[in-house]
Amino acid sequence: MKDNEPIITVLGPTATGKTGVAVRIAAELSGEIVSADSRQVFRRMDIGSGKDLSEYQYNGNPIPYHLIDIEEPGVEYNVFRYQQAAYEAMEGIRSRGHRIVLCGGSGMYVEAVLRGYRLFPVPENPELRKELETHTDEELTEMLAAYKSLHNDTDTSERPRLIRAIEIEDYYAKHPELSERVRPLDSAIIGMCGERNHIRERITRRLQARLKEGMVDEVKALLDEGIPPERLLRYGLEYKFVTQYLTGELHYGDMVTLLNTAIHQFSKRQMTWFRRMERMGFRIHWVDADLPETEKFQKIYQYLREEGIHCL
Repeated sequence: MKDNEPIITVLGPTATGKTGVAVRIAAELSGEIVSADSRQVFRRMDIGSGKDLSEYQYNGNPIPYHLIDIEEPGVEYNVFRYQQAAYEAMEGIRSRGHRIVLCGGSGMYVEAVLRGYRLFPVPENPELRKELETHTDEELTEMLAAYKSLHNDTDTSERPRLIRAIEIEDYYAKHPELSERVRPLDSAIIGMCGERNHIRERITRRLQARLKEGMVDEVKALLDEGIPPERLLRYGLEYKFVTQYLTGELHYGDMVTLLNTAIHQFSKRQMTWFRRMERMGFRIHWVDADLPETEKFQKIYQYLREEGIHCL
């Protein structure tokens, strides 16, 4: 990978074959995969999260992956922790001279990494706040404008928000090493999509397959090891509805029906997020998941070349 080449991102709604595409790209372009999935970070949450680790190989060769199976179920995990772990993984990949392939359907995680959101917790600064209180709102607004461009009045509409905004910018100014960690990343973005009815059919078939593979037993094992039901409910989708079934809130048939509907709705929300990213300026090259493999990758590699990525 050349230093000035962008990373590659593969995103899209659930059941569009993102992982398979990312694996082949990583295999053929000397890459390593950084997962952007909010639930695959947890160990022993395999079937419900769609964590098929056997997918991470190509022609019999294992493909390195990161940010999968890194936390115990039940712990608090958020976009801030993910962002920092992703940057660390990417630094390691670059140091090995390999290409970074970011892959996942958690739009917030993908966007936090690509846009470089500054998510570091900023402590309160009592001395600075005391000094700022002596200034007028107009003076505070000028101070904030010295740190950054004010595109709207979000930070200046209320005095407490104005003071907090200055406090945050002052903290980052005194800790430039943090800004280095959150630079926006140049990325060629592949979006996997498909005809709506085809995606719905794949979602339903996949749900039935996961139930046969033992998804209910997987969730039961998590409950048996002491993970509180309310924690699993917060993980949503498979873990929410199966937990409700196991705790007697739902009958099995109702659980399957409601879960199937919820996954379809989740898929739509994912696409809404990605379309929003496009409106914000991200250029996503959409590829039909139903295309034959040869045609699909011809389109993908043509796009990557257009984005300045060297492909064989």
